[in-house]
Amino acid sequence: IENIFNRQIVARGLIDVLREFSDNENDFISIMETVARMSEDAEPTVRAELMEQVPNIAMFLHESRPNFPVAFSRYLVPIVVRYLTDPNNQVRKTSQAALLVLLEQGLICKTDMEGKVCPVLLELTEPNSDDDYKIEALAIMCKLITMLGKDTVEHRLLLRYCELCSDSRLFQVRKVCAVNFGEFCSIVGQEATEKLLLPKFYDLCSDSLWGIRKACAECFMVVSHCTSAVVRRSKLSPLFINLISDQSRWVRQAAFQSLGRFISTFATPSGTGFHFHEDGTLREIRTLSTDSSSLSICFPESPPHLDLTEQCSEKVLSASQTPEDTYYPPAQSLNKPPAEGIILVRSECSTPTFNQQTDDMYNSFHYWRPVLPDISQDLELLQSEGKDEETGKEMLKGEEEVPNLNPKDPAMSCQIQKVLESLQPHLDDPDVQAQVQVLSAALKAAQLESQENDGDQVVSVLGNEGITHKPPEMDTNLHIVTISVFFCYPLININHMSLFPLTPSSLLFILQNVVPQQLLDQYLSMTDPARAQTVDTEIARHCAFSLPGVALTLGRQNWHCLKDTYETLATDVQWKVRRTLAFSIHELAVILGDQLTAADLVPIFNGFLKDLDEVRIGVLKHLYDFLKLLHADKRREYLYQLQEFMVTDNSRNWRFRFELAEQLILIIELYSHHDVYNYLRQIALDLCSDKVSEVRWISYKLVVEILQKLYSCGAHDLSLNFINELVVRFCHCPKWVGRQAFAFICQAVVEEDCMPMDQFAQHLLPCLLSLSSDPVPNVRVLVAKALRQSVLEKCKIFTCTNSPHTHIALGSCFDTIPYSWQCS
Repeated sequence: IENIFNRQIVARGLIDVLREFSDNENDFISIMETVARMSEDAEPTVRAELMEQVPNIAMFLHESRPNFPVAFSRYLVPIVVRYLTDPNNQVRKTSQAALLVLLEQGLICKTDMEGKVCPVLLELTEPNSDDDYKIEALAIMCKLITMLGKDTVEHRLLLRYCELCSDSRLFQVRKVCAVNFGEFCSIVGQEATEKLLLPKFYDLCSDSLWGIRKACAECFMVVSHCTSAVVRRSKLSPLFINLISDQSRWVRQAAFQSLGRFISTFATPSGTGFHFHEDGTLREIRTLSTDSSSLSICFPESPPHLDLTEQCSEKVLSASQTPEDTYYPPAQSLNKPPAEGIILVRSECSTPTFNQQTDDMYNSFHYWRPVLPDISQDLELLQSEGKDEETGKEMLKGEEEVPNLNPKDPAMSCQIQKVLESLQPHLDDPDVQAQVQVLSAALKAAQLESQENDGDQVVSVLGNEGITHKPPEMDTNLHIVTISVFFCYPLININHMSLFPLTPSSLLFILQNVVPQQLLDQYLSMTDPARAQTVDTEIARHCAFSLPGVALTLGRQNWHCLKDTYETLATDVQWKVRRTLAFSIHELAVILGDQLTAADLVPIFNGFLKDLDEVRIGVLKHLYDFLKLLHADKRREYLYQLQEFMVTDNSRNWRFRFELAEQLILIIELYSHHDVYNYLRQIALDLCSDKVSEVRWISYKLVVEILQKLYSCGAHDLSLNFINELVVRFCHCPKWVGRQAFAFICQAVVEEDCMPMDQFAQHLLPCLLSLSSDPVPNVRVLVAKALRQSVLEKCKIFTCTNSPHTHIALGSCFDTIPYSWQCS
């Protein structure tokens, strides 16, 4: 066909031709060969039109042809691949779009992807390839990896991708690499990420183009997930700090937006005590108790022979296990450096066995545990090792640079004291008790050391007895304190506390060392008004958005680090910030537990209840989730406030009342039947009279749930009163909408088995049947539907299994049903 337009029409109609003639094998082959000839058309518009039809043709073949893989691979895949190198830009763009559609639909087999598509992409990304081809092929490669296996990506594409990350000539190539860096890391896994990709990532994070650094900041969380905890802390954290302080405002903005998500990568199930369900909800996997199973706080690099739990079999679970009884933040082992943090080990200690010949050595302390070993020789060894300054430097090698945290410093002691004061209201929480014990021990140790002028004595507090040891001189230049706290059955007491050399960061990791302190400081600074001026006006909202993740990472024992920030955000002048917190306060309550929730979140929750509707809706959508976490007495206080949700700033905001009705359906289970009848019943009836039909229909379901609650609790008097109220309000309603609602309620009562059928036949069925002659057709239709679909079916089953008296009662009601309905 010489006319270009006619050839375009032919290409556009190929799918219709296939539908008509593909049943015959010869016709099908002829059509596919025609497609192959048309793909060589000299006119770019014809080739582009043909390529637009390829995904439709492929889908048709996949659905109708038994030999689809062979035909598709033989005729269509070569066309798509060849068009990737077409000289016409429109044809290339069309082929790229078609290829992505085919990949997303899973129509290209793995063999074709590895044998036909990947070689072309590698050829187009050669160093001497055309710039446009290289950029386009790289973009396809980055989208292709999610559909290829790890081995294929690692063996075929990874090295080329690493080369492209270092392309010094085209910044567009480096930017595409930076944007998709996280995808590559996720596919190839931790080993290849740390060995091959991270060096390239370091270079991209310091690229001269701010757009590339911004892209790195945006994918930082994904990259962090693909690295080990050591690399994350030692390498990625300083790198992220550089991005936060970048000279470009856009880079700083992206970094602060990703900061909370990056911090969340430091969380582990063993460290947070939670894991996620498949639906995304949190579930607590540990109970930190202080009962007969002793709770130990072990310092990783204690002096030799100072293992306070050597008599116990410790259960330290890996991250892949389910640590029902173990908590150590975050995933650490006993041989990690102190900067990694405290390890809380739940130990299974058997009752100590003592030599019968040492009864004369009995005291209250020996009864609970063996005698502590003599460590004087070890102290001498440590003291001699610490005299050499260079040796001391080697001990500190590899640790973070932190300020001098000498506990004798008044400023540091003051800081510890402030933390202790903030934890006092929450002593009912076992986690907080453990934290207070550690901090108190640190403060006490500093006070004891400051009281010793000559440094000759170290006091160990054993129960109520003070025993004095006289170790050799220690190197005071180290400014180091180790606090060893051991909790013994049956009471939590500080049974042993000594001063031994460790690192200057020892006191810091007692306070918080789940995440690097610099990262946490930068996160806490996001509420600073200066940040809004120099970084992003929405920075406070980003802080609020990621706060539950940061709180989960730190754990409830470190909630004091975030408490002031949370309160600041809760009173922010921007309602979007408060709205963000309102939507997530129920998740934060799960993380903090009931004690901290009652003390710190309930006041903020109460403030949100009185806020703008835009904020209140966040609280309302998860009202049940929050209330179920409170104690019964605290939860009951909100019965008086539920009525306030009926009042909104805008009366047209009917979705607010709709959400209230949905939440009340869930909340019913949290309260007694008396509270439901006295408080929720009236709200439900008011909602049933709403002007908006959507609110009314959901409210009818609420009424049914209330009736079921009353009957299930055996409150027959209250149930009967409620039924009479429903009959008066709905069955005898002068408006047809109310009478129609009564038919719907009766149908739902039967379907949900809210009440015994004999009670239904006595109190509700006669009223329902009386509406069968209602003058409004809409009412009669719903009555007929209720009788036909629910009442008659349920009553047939019931009358077959109950007493003759019931048969008579139900039969008299059935006599009033029109014959045509019974036949239908």
